[in-house]
Amino acid sequence: MASAQLTALSISTRNLASFQGLRPSETAKFGASMGHLRVTPGLSHRSFKGLVVKAATVVTPKYTSIKPLGDRVLVKIKTAEEKTDSGILLPATAQSKPQGGEVVAIGEAKTIGKTKVDLSVKTGALVVYSKYAGTELEFNGSKHLILKDDDIVGILETDDVKDLKPLNDRVLIKVAEAEEKTAGGLLLTEATKEKPSIGTVIAVGPGPLDEEGNRKPLSAAPGNTVMYSKYAGNDFKGKDGSDYIALRASDVMAVLS
Repeated sequence: MASAQLTALSISTRNLASFQGLRPSETAKFGASMGHLRVTPGLSHRSFKGLVVKAATVVTPKYTSIKPLGDRVLVKIKTAEEKTDSGILLPATAQSKPQGGEVVAIGEAKTIGKTKVDLSVKTGALVVYSKYAGTELEFNGSKHLILKDDDIVGILETDDVKDLKPLNDRVLIKVAEAEEKTAGGLLLTEATKEKPSIGTVIAVGPGPLDEEGNRKPLSAAPGNTVMYSKYAGNDFKGKDGSDYIALRASDVMAVLS
């Protein structure tokens, strides 16, 4: 029976500064084979509170194709940017995690109630997907992601996010600019500006499917000024320098007028 080979560990170190007992001179070493963890003397188990260890899956060269099943989609991940627009080289820690790539294979269909419907994307489409969706794997020397059709946010028809075509129940919003001053007239620095949760709807998806396979239209429409949940969705920077966010229609809380 075919099996995936596990290799080196990828590590998420959220709240690194809050690790108890972890000093700069103390490091953790991770074995490249069998996922063995070796810790230098002096580190207690408490030091790894909040440390998430995740094995990367590698498909060995003897397998030449992957066929997703059901409503799953295989996406070749876009490489993270290594330089800023001005040409400054970014360290690995500062490179933004890619949220897009090219669809290279799709499953047969998805089932809604008793109805089978085609997936939202085709092979060759350039797509944006939810930040933490799917399973990462190495295949043919490139990073891929296998995820559900519903985790795909939209299709990129150009290289600018403002032209994103949202899918299903997703909404694309241009974020309102942060206030420059307080109500009392004090000038705010970039660090103290509160992230807005208000913006203008740029585009909406066709709506979710009901059990008969029919689309249910969304309540938000292009041109609406809306208030949305502060920590929802995927954030993007457009070529015009504006901030955009793509989120589910259920995360839009109100229409403002």
